[in-house]
Amino acid sequence: MTQLKPISILSVEDHPVFREGLSAIIGSQPDMLLVAHASNAVEAIAEFRRHRPDITLMDLRLPGANGTDALITIRGEFPQARVIMLTTSDADAEIQRALRAGAAAYMLKSMPKNELLAVIRSVHSGRRHVPPEVAARLAEHLGEEDLTARELEVLQLIRDGHRNKQIADQLAIAETTVNFHIKNLVEKLGANDRTHAVTIAMRRGLLQV
Repeated sequence: MTQLKPISILSVEDHPVFREGLSAIIGSQPDMLLVAHASNAVEAIAEFRRHRPDITLMDLRLPGANGTDALITIRGEFPQARVIMLTTSDADAEIQRALRAGAAAYMLKSMPKNELLAVIRSVHSGRRHVPPEVAARLAEHLGEEDLTARELEVLQLIRDGHRNKQIADQLAIAETTVNFHIKNLVEKLGANDRTHAVTIAMRRGLLQV
């Protein structure tokens, strides 16, 4: 059965080449209609309010507030909003945050065109979609405790080459407390030692490069 009303789509993307590519792909589909473009989170929220699209394709990395922040605002106002996150990053912390905030799908920009179109149709029909490779990485970390703000601070200082005593001085805490934090974060990350913990945290997107 042919769909009478095309799927209305809002594209939120600040990269002109990728934006034009998306326009061309969606424009070639008879059952889809690109109703608006936005290049940052503020525009995204304004365009969503104006058009109430069926599907929003949201770039994760936007100037200013990122795509997940825009997603949280949109879904706060419109809980039924179906937002597909599109990104070059598969950093776990961002995936978890977007999915927890209610993203309907999370797609890497490197995926084939046909897959993107299939996901748009699938999400429009009410399903959620997380690519197998992303789901596998998420599953590795399910049930793990989040690091505390202080543990992340300690981890950043380890990454920057500080010894435990220097970290203690910098954070104005006792060296025994630093040792305690390191012991905890190494356990939480399933690391062998403090250096390995930094490597794991970088891979998961917990530490900004």
